[in-house]
Amino acid sequence: MTYSSLLFIYIFLPAALGAYCIVPKKLKNVALLLESMIFCGFWGLKMLLFIMLFCAVNYTAALFIYSIRPKIKCIPMAAAILFDIVMLVSFRAEDFSYLHGFMGLPEGAFPWGISLFTLSAIGYLIDVYKGNIKADKNFVRFSLYIMMFPRIIMGPAVSYDIFAVALRKRRLNIAEIGAGLTLFIKGLAKKVILADQLYMLYSASMSGDFGNTSAAAAWLGVISYLFCLYFTLSGLSDMGAGLSRCFGYRFSGSFSYPIFSGRIRVFASRWHIQIIHWFRKYITRPLSSMTDSPILSKLVFAGVWSLAGFWYGFSWGGVLWGGLMGIAIMTENRLRKFKLLRSNGIFYTIPVIMILSVFLALGDVSDALRCLWTMVGGSGILADSMTAYLLRSYAVVLIVAVYASTDLFRNTVTRVKNSRLGWTLSVLTPIAMLGLLCICTSLMAYSGYSEMMIIKL
Repeated sequence: MTYSSLLFIYIFLPAALGAYCIVPKKLKNVALLLESMIFCGFWGLKMLLFIMLFCAVNYTAALFIYSIRPKIKCIPMAAAILFDIVMLVSFRAEDFSYLHGFMGLPEGAFPWGISLFTLSAIGYLIDVYKGNIKADKNFVRFSLYIMMFPRIIMGPAVSYDIFAVALRKRRLNIAEIGAGLTLFIKGLAKKVILADQLYMLYSASMSGDFGNTSAAAAWLGVISYLFCLYFTLSGLSDMGAGLSRCFGYRFSGSFSYPIFSGRIRVFASRWHIQIIHWFRKYITRPLSSMTDSPILSKLVFAGVWSLAGFWYGFSWGGVLWGGLMGIAIMTENRLRKFKLLRSNGIFYTIPVIMILSVFLALGDVSDALRCLWTMVGGSGILADSMTAYLLRSYAVVLIVAVYASTDLFRNTVTRVKNSRLGWTLSVLTPIAMLGLLCICTSLMAYSGYSEMMIIKL
């Protein structure tokens, strides 16, 4: 069960929200944790037991870190972080997927959101170790931080202190539920209407041998992949933020219209904001502070980006994507003094991002290089009838995707809201959201479910 499934939208969510609203305030955390356990339980009892074990190990380790002598508190921290990393790699990396056989799971199956809640747990342990926060003695509250079902798949990823503030400032009323459902449906539309359609375009464009694929088809596949990835991740993030708001918790968004940024570094800062911030806070800054050498600092910067790329794809292609992204940012910073970069940044930013996305899309470095060779005409075929057919079939989807990936619509809504016609938004928004929900429901009913994931986070 995922957010974009009929079972979740029409059965689980109404039941969970209704039960959460009627329980007393002092029991709401317990109720939400039980609902989260039921949500995780849909992936199997073994998955649920693993997540509860994960919570227990990190909860216990944090208490030890906080209570024992400073000289030895690094031992439980290192042990818990090692446990988290081993679990993540064992589930995610194909060459080390030992847990699948041990737990009797099908190959490729793993707890939803394991990449995300592993980062959350490691960040929590580091903050407790540094004394930035106190270890929470309430196991229910800590478990919610790890496995709260509105956040578990795609966040938003927040540090524990921000999560604790959101718990204290919880506001549950009709207005918050309405705003949360609006954001959830917007995210659902991104995933079902755009991402799933773009995934089919990506699959059709990249289905053949690169030696017989036209350059236009290869470019079309890369473009569709980039937009599909964006709308999948941002859509799930919006759904998570919307669900959190329905239950009274406000969290910031994870994406800020990154694709058409005028700088590569701006793209990086707007893409999966909390994740990039996590790597900067917990890895880049501590390692960079240990050296005064500019060369070592640059190596650290590129290395951490490579690690972030591995976290995304768990492949050598992901590592190369991250490393090249770090190198591109540093190169751009060196060339910022030229007026050409200041005036025409979008014209080099988008091609660079698309070219680098090839490594993340295909995973295998050799396949990515063959795809790049095809994109520059290496196959000897510039265009073919199949490419023309795909363009005609998906032209509307591509146009809508380009428009939806910019802030033009948001700015238009803001101007209308501040004008004399602002009252119309309160009337039209529920109608528009109901229409989007009906369209999404029709598409999901036709296909059965919507779980076309480019990467499994």
